[in-house]
Amino acid sequence: MAEVHVEEVAFEAGDGWALVGDLYRGAAPQVAVLISAGTGFPRRFYRHVAAWLAARGAVVLTYDYRGIGDSGADNLAGSGIDYPDWGRHDMTAALEALEQAAPGLPLVTLGHSIGGQFVGFMGNHAKVARHAFVSVGSGYWGVHHRTRLPLELYFWWGFGTFSLWRWGEIRPVGGWGGAALPPEVFRTWRRWSQRRSYIKPDLAARRWPHHFDEVSAPICAWVFPDDGIATPTAARDTLSCYPKAEKHLVVRKAQELGVSAVGHEGAFRKGREALWEELWLWLTDGQLPEGGAVAVS
Repeated sequence: MAEVHVEEVAFEAGDGWALVGDLYRGAAPQVAVLISAGTGFPRRFYRHVAAWLAARGAVVLTYDYRGIGDSGADNLAGSGIDYPDWGRHDMTAALEALEQAAPGLPLVTLGHSIGGQFVGFMGNHAKVARHAFVSVGSGYWGVHHRTRLPLELYFWWGFGTFSLWRWGEIRPVGGWGGAALPPEVFRTWRRWSQRRSYIKPDLAARRWPHHFDEVSAPICAWVFPDDGIATPTAARDTLSCYPKAEKHLVVRKAQELGVSAVGHEGAFRKGREALWEELWLWLTDGQLPEGGAVAVS
């Protein structure tokens, strides 16, 4: 694999919020990849896949959403950050920063969990040639594995309620392994996750400006049977938010990738190169995995 240069970069969202990312660059890049994180994941969680893609011939940008990691807030509880801000402002600004860093290269996105859900909030989505979704599915508890119900009830109404009362934010304690979350991010996430329609009522009401009904770049989504959150049903629910896009769904067992488990976050850990190769072929050439991709209406 080619040598990869990594550089920390700073840029601003349209509303002036300062954001921080890492730019990975290999030799003779042919594509520019924006990696958008899942909820509570700092950008460096994606360093292995970012470096692998860069070595294959990409310029890759990972970044922290506002309130997370190096894009944090001095007073998270009073920051006013809401969930869709990560798509409306931060994902949009990150794509612009990537375009400036890789002029002339095709722009594609790789979204993990909420990083795929929020593509429809990007004001500049039309610049993207292709999207890869990994472990992207609706947050509605009813389409998750049933064994997760006690944990989700505890998170939404036990730990979450206590954390907001005690600290005014969601702290990384009590079983929550992600970064601290702003209160409105949690409240919006919880409201959506209590209904099968999830985000759709807020989109229909135009609670925030969005472009879900305009996104036309093709999407391929990968899910894994041992992921109790992004189940195939949950993935289809999310893909239905993008009516104009050509969509495909790939279900990959861990054994097919040569590993013992994937879960909700394991696709980005070391040793998942078999999956990353499929992502690379899709993002660069639009090549779907043989015998595994099902068209979604």
